[in-house]
Amino acid sequence: MLSKGEIEQYRRHLSLQAFGETAQKKLKKSSVLMIGAGGLGCPALQYLTAAGVGKIGIVDDDHIDASNLQRQVLFSYEEIGEPKARIACKKLSRLNPHIELVAHQERFSDKNAESLLDAYDLIIDGTDNFSSRYLINDACILFDRPFIHGSINQFEGMVTVFNYRDGPTYRCLFPECPDPSSVPTCAEAGVLGVLPGIIGCWQALEAIKVLSGVGEVLSGKVLLYDALSQKLNRFTLQASPDSRKISSLPNPVESCTSAKTPVIQSELIREISEAELKEMMDLQPDLQLLDVREEWERAELKISSSVHLALGELIEMVSLSIPLSFDPKRDLVVYCKAGVRSRTACQALQSAGFPKLYNLAHGMDGWCQRYPELSLCD
Repeated sequence: MLSKGEIEQYRRHLSLQAFGETAQKKLKKSSVLMIGAGGLGCPALQYLTAAGVGKIGIVDDDHIDASNLQRQVLFSYEEIGEPKARIACKKLSRLNPHIELVAHQERFSDKNAESLLDAYDLIIDGTDNFSSRYLINDACILFDRPFIHGSINQFEGMVTVFNYRDGPTYRCLFPECPDPSSVPTCAEAGVLGVLPGIIGCWQALEAIKVLSGVGEVLSGKVLLYDALSQKLNRFTLQASPDSRKISSLPNPVESCTSAKTPVIQSELIREISEAELKEMMDLQPDLQLLDVREEWERAELKISSSVHLALGELIEMVSLSIPLSFDPKRDLVVYCKAGVRSRTACQALQSAGFPKLYNLAHGMDGWCQRYPELSLCD
């Protein structure tokens, strides 16, 4: 039964003829596990809490950072440094005292996937990297849970429902995990702050539909959104039987801010560690060191003795055959924030005839962790 307080809070739901008390009671009896309390998780959590989902678990081992506040509007400056999962539960409990909120201050992994999924009816993917998405997908297949997927990239977003009543899975859309070094992270590519709010709300909507049995669930259909043009596209996704052939869980190895993303070697582009770069700098005082980040990034921190040429300018110069002020006969080390843009720069330089190329695999993020005393401001 709904209490007097619940009736007051959910009155607008109860007034909906196609929703009413029956659907609201289903929400009260249901449970959702939100994996990731970031840009997607914050809006989804707020609306699911307000809607009256009976139990909501939040899995996140991250802490609030100033850079989160541009889009993760559940948090504030006073909470920088605090655990996201705990602060989210604390704030959401003020929004709805009638539900249960559980903070899981840990990273979702192959080790805890079964125990976490076992306690919840529905999973929502609020992660920001491919390896975690494949882990969530495979765990939901093995342990029979539907999940709501959402993803964002700069100005575009996507939402769909996977593994719902034998419907398509994430591997029906993307059969294999891409090379992590070929995909910019959200920190590298950036994202329009309002976009995850839109996609996260759509995830909450699909979750409510699945749990309440109201409406048409977005299973077998993928919704694509372009924020700049306000354009929506929807396409049909067919289920592939091969996508369900899961016998074990992968171990996620990357995150939006990780400095431990695996790298792939190229014949002419060598990936190097922070220690290897330090050794090269000690042995070659005039080592060619190129920073391909944007000017505002360099103004915050840089590696001493490096020169600056933003990736876009570099690619334009190469495409127009404009001479570069580097000696192709000498070693050239390139770095960015986390190793993705710099690898693209190395590929452009390679095509321009530079054979001695080195990519700092984990970029400025890794360098700052290893050698903070050598990370200078302009």
